Amino acid sequence: MRTYSLSHVSDRELLHDLASLVARDRATTAALLAHLAEVDARRLYLPAAYASMYAYCVHELHLSEDAACKRITVARVARQFPAIFQALADGRLHLSGIVLLAPYLTPQNGDELLGAAERRTKAGIEELIAQRFPRSETMALVQALPGSSRRDELSAPGRIEPPGRERGETATCQHAPGHVPPPTKVAPVAPDRFLLQLTIGRDTQDKLRHAQELLGHRLPSGDIAQVLDRALDALIERLEKTRFAATARPRRNASQPPSANPRHIPARVKRAVWERDGGQCTFASEAGRRCPARKLLEFDHVEEVARGGQASVAGIRLRCRAHNQYGAERTFGAEFMRHKREEARCAADSRRAAMDAKAAEEALHRESESRARAAAEEVITPLRLLGFRADEARRAAALCEAISDAPLEARLRRALSCLAPRPQTPGRALAGLGSAP
Repeated sequence: MRTYSLSHVSDRELLHDLASLVARDRATTAALLAHLAEVDARRLYLPAAYASMYAYCVHELHLSEDAACKRITVARVARQFPAIFQALADGRLHLSGIVLLAPYLTPQNGDELLGAAERRTKAGIEELIAQRFPRSETMALVQALPGSSRRDELSAPGRIEPPGRERGETATCQHAPGHVPPPTKVAPVAPDRFLLQLTIGRDTQDKLRHAQELLGHRLPSGDIAQVLDRALDALIERLEKTRFAATARPRRNASQPPSANPRHIPARVKRAVWERDGGQCTFASEAGRRCPARKLLEFDHVEEVARGGQASVAGIRLRCRAHNQYGAERTFGAEFMRHKREEARCAADSRRAAMDAKAAEEALHRESESRARAAAEEVITPLRLLGFRADEARRAAALCEAISDAPLEARLRRALSCLAPRPQTPGRALAGLGSAP
């Protein structure tokens, strides 16, 4: 057994050994990152029953959450810029510095920016980024916190964030250098007690206050923890009903005609499968290890629908999205599934573009109608001052909507052309017209 007591080692030997160990550690780190990058590119974490590279590093390699995030980030960046591996091995760059540089590296500036960052400390790299990508001094005061929408947890190439820390879809050069604190933090503070820290917007605060008011007869104290507990109970009940047709009173012997869609899964089958699989992905590795994923779960046909798979309890299983796609690639081929996903993305983009165009057209139509109504309303006041009844004025003003861009005088003539003249004194008429807008 190796002893780590170094009291007998001389000062010179101690310093020499330390330098040698640091050099070996750098070389080992570079080799480790190269292996991580290759495992990530080949997605070897999937057959090992992990839904993401992050889960593999934390649960299989037993890295800490921060260590896993940092190393996956650097590994993916280094795969795009292979010179990083050697720079790490030589000690010209360090992990923290590459994490800072990651959002700013492009094929155009990668080599030059990495060269400029060599031998710099973390503070020096932050200064370099501030010089190359300047921001307003007050930007950090108004910078929005990262949004809540993100893709599958750490499975897509790009910058890595751990669970609980949200990120945008793409990194841009407008990101602040350095570590951005997570907007939401849950930390244990005592047995069965946790501290929750988060930032909420005005709308969320208003909803929270409204919920406190509605629960005032049951929770006079308005304790936020109890309000959130009740809100989460209601949300979970609704989501469970949506996701796997959970209900306290399922229908018995309900005769429903079979669906024409072969991919349709009846509610009773969803409930039975969810209960049987325990709300967890059923994919297992060759060693028998089951995937621990409990989110992004999908109902998957044991035998593909294209091959006659049936939506029965025995024919349906739970799979996380990553292993669902992995199973399809093993059956139909990775290239075929990539082509299918690309077709689905293009179709979704086309539908989204059509919806955006329709929404823009409807907005333009509403704006046009609003201008027409405003132009008609502008004619009503002069007509009323001329002595016409309200219904007559509105009916005549409606004729002016077709010429809403015409001057008020032209619109007033158009309205008067369909109205019978009203006898009144010249002085009153002239006074009324003079006060018209």
